[in-house]
Amino acid sequence: MKISKLQDRISTDLSQFKDQDTVDLIVIGSGAAGFSAALNAAIDGARVLLVERMAHVGGTTALSASTAWVPGTKRGLEVNPEDTPERVTTFLNNAVGDRSEPEMRQAFIDNGPKAIANLENNSALQFQVRMLHPDYLSELEGSVLRGRAIEPQPFDGKLLGPNIGLVRHPIPEFTVLGGMMVDRDDIFHLLRLTETFQSFNYSLRIVLRHCWDKLVQPRSTRWVMGNAMIGRMLHSYIERKGLLLTNTELTDLVQNDKGIQGVVLAQNGQRITVNSKGGVVMASGGFNRHAERRADLLPGAKEIWCPAGPGHTGRAQDLAFKAGGHLGTGGFSHAFWAPVSIRQRADGTIASFPHFVMDRGKPGMLTVDSQGQRFVNESTSYHLFGIAMQVHHTRTPCIPSWLVCDAGALKRYGLGMIRPGGKGLAPFLADGYLKQGQSLKDLALQIKLPSNQLQATVERFNQMAKEGVDLDFQRGTTDYQRANGDATWPGPNPCLGALTNGPFYAIALYPGDIGAATGLITNANAQVLNAQRDVISGLYACGNDMHSIMGGVYPAPGITIGPAITFGYLAAKHAITRSRSAN
Repeated sequence: MKISKLQDRISTDLSQFKDQDTVDLIVIGSGAAGFSAALNAAIDGARVLLVERMAHVGGTTALSASTAWVPGTKRGLEVNPEDTPERVTTFLNNAVGDRSEPEMRQAFIDNGPKAIANLENNSALQFQVRMLHPDYLSELEGSVLRGRAIEPQPFDGKLLGPNIGLVRHPIPEFTVLGGMMVDRDDIFHLLRLTETFQSFNYSLRIVLRHCWDKLVQPRSTRWVMGNAMIGRMLHSYIERKGLLLTNTELTDLVQNDKGIQGVVLAQNGQRITVNSKGGVVMASGGFNRHAERRADLLPGAKEIWCPAGPGHTGRAQDLAFKAGGHLGTGGFSHAFWAPVSIRQRADGTIASFPHFVMDRGKPGMLTVDSQGQRFVNESTSYHLFGIAMQVHHTRTPCIPSWLVCDAGALKRYGLGMIRPGGKGLAPFLADGYLKQGQSLKDLALQIKLPSNQLQATVERFNQMAKEGVDLDFQRGTTDYQRANGDATWPGPNPCLGALTNGPFYAIALYPGDIGAATGLITNANAQVLNAQRDVISGLYACGNDMHSIMGGVYPAPGITIGPAITFGYLAAKHAITRSRSAN
């Protein structure tokens, strides 16, 4: 669909409101969940106010790959027409079981395709589907290799016009050439630009565009992944005359015997009350940066390891608790996890880099604990990897763990924040992010591991890699794991390759929480429930503010954003019906 360039800048100042102004719906938080609620309501003709406490919109969604797991979409069924709701139900029952309520999962299965269709038919948000994007727990009955994970199509940031600066920038370490966003297609071609004319031409076009942007634009304008999703949703929200506040704090919920009636907002010393006929949707990102709740639910996990958005303070949840909201229980984990590596940037901020699929499960790499021993299937999902670190740490210290590779693997795949190619290592060695040894013994001394044990671990691993069978942790035995290996690897297992040629390298890994799994209990309309399971009228929650329908399990890519969009849609649908009944 054709998207026109916006000409006017949307106001984000509180002065556009008078005290006691009234809207149809108020949404707190501007990630995928918040934008879904706000945009779906605006599509339905409602007067909507979206409130963001940070200077930029997008939350963690803007920093992420923005894959959304939504089975049964039109685009997904074009790629995998054999998928069915019954098969999805079987998969989630096997993966999640009694860790979440089946009726909540069913609401997602039934309404996810409707939510995506409503956005694709009525907004700039458009998706694409890859021919190979497996469910993470691909060994379970009901899993598929394609069709459930959808991704936002790239977006031209220039179409936001004077609003381009509102979207949160991506994590710098996920960009190249000083801010150029890249997705897996871009990486594929950039790594092969000297090998084929197609890759050279593709790479030349995106690099030249980025260079031109640096000359004439405030930032790079070819947006992919999370920036593409948020940019597209923001564009349509502005076109639909949605109201937006940034740098604005929610300080209280207005509640009476009829339920939640509005909010108290503060910005730059000004404080006003805005009423809402439909209610308030909590989509503030969860508890991950709430000091007390973090200490209670994620003991031992340092906030510095968390790569999630900076606005996830849990303050909005505190107000929901005050109104009677209640946290869910029974999940596999209170958070979703990924192994991360940590480095201080030149400006003094800390980069927490999640190791999703680019390095740890590739040939020529392995992970060891403080005793130089492997303890995890390095090709497993990042969530299970992060949990394995914490479980193993109770027996043998493994925080940090060490991701070890040889020179060939570092050159082929990169290592954390280090790009493929094997060049530019000096700064990483100088600040200690990267450790180097000419031999395994030298490396063991650098990272303070027993050298004999590290050498024995590598020798055993190399022998198993030669045979293509990981007898210890079954690495590379599922479709998901093999899909994230190296399809061009000449060995018998695309996930296994020997560490042979020095220098050898290592970086430290920590378990980083990438999002909250435990949140406010809701019903299938995203209405928040109290401890007695009664509805708190006018209060809704979605995204990571809502208790995960996955029960702390991470069965597939995009299982946070897919439900976030779906329950944002359901919250908007119910709230707008409530708003109109109040007229």
